[in-house]
Amino acid sequence: MKLTPFPANCQTTAMGIMPHTDIDKALELAMGLDIPFWPQLPNISYYEDMYVQASEGFPGIVIDTENKKMRFDRARFDEELAFYSERMNDTEYFVLSPDYSRVYHSFLQKDLARYPAIRGQNIGPVSFGFRVTDDENRPIIYDDGIRSLMFDFFQKKINVQYRELVKKNKNAFVWLDEPGLGWVFSGLSGFNDFQAKQEYGSFLEGLEGIKSLHLCANVNLPYLLSMGTELLSFDAYQLELMPKAYAKAVADFLDNGGIICWGIVPTDSINLSRETTDSLVKLLTDYWEVVSANSAVHIKQIAQQSLIAPARCCLKNVGKAGTAEDAVTCSMEEGLSAEEQLVQRAFAYLAQISAALRDRFGV
Repeated sequence: MKLTPFPANCQTTAMGIMPHTDIDKALELAMGLDIPFWPQLPNISYYEDMYVQASEGFPGIVIDTENKKMRFDRARFDEELAFYSERMNDTEYFVLSPDYSRVYHSFLQKDLARYPAIRGQNIGPVSFGFRVTDDENRPIIYDDGIRSLMFDFFQKKINVQYRELVKKNKNAFVWLDEPGLGWVFSGLSGFNDFQAKQEYGSFLEGLEGIKSLHLCANVNLPYLLSMGTELLSFDAYQLELMPKAYAKAVADFLDNGGIICWGIVPTDSINLSRETTDSLVKLLTDYWEVVSANSAVHIKQIAQQSLIAPARCCLKNVGKAGTAEDAVTCSMEEGLSAEEQLVQRAFAYLAQISAALRDRFGV
């Protein structure tokens, strides 16, 4: 594993999906973080959905915008395969068009060179393959031929996005949203954890830039850290405690130059109302202390190779957008939905947690 080209040092970033219906407001919030990203805004258009966005150009895909459904049509796939085969080495074919993301193209127009890094995202092939089903309601990941084409398609699509972003910032990277990697451990899955790890290794080798992976689902941390990634982002809040058995995997990953993005700020109002900046700093540093106490990695090294993020995306709120009495306060604009307010509040926590950690560990 190569060393990542920028220092992490507890800097902030966030998940790609946001609940906003105003592109400018979403971009303003995203660009207020240390490492900004282009938001995915499915409330603006079904084409902004992360699965639909990634499907652009994939043969056999049928999109029903009225009912907000996407499926794989075998007959259509057979018809479109020849055309796709002719274009599969054409870089332009894999560019994310404005029809599928107005936000992405607005992001590219911004001054992005001044940031330490910038980030893009794309749904990963495993998640896409589990989510998209054929005429018989069977996930396309179970079809060996389709799966092979799908891995190649996503590799090309991600590399094209990376090349566009790296023109705007030399430290750009694209992470793969892969909740589907949480499903490979199911005994009911026809695509298991062994297959996933084997095929993902060669897939990642063909990616340009930092090989980055993001999961919001419950995680097997040692498994994910051994996938061949150089940057792993995950929902750390749901861990609640760091198992001692995870320490070696975390330490080995960091010693090899990896970066971990800790999703530590909850984005549902029930959990967020229970937390403060101090409580979340304590939760995260408790994790780090377990790793340090059970390995040769110093806790300051963990801080140096860590990013801080919200735990998950926030499209549907649970309960009211309230906070604890001593929680972070921030000005709220009129007209924001409960979900938008939660995102704004979570981002405010990020800034304070990052500052507290940088001060504590001198990074």
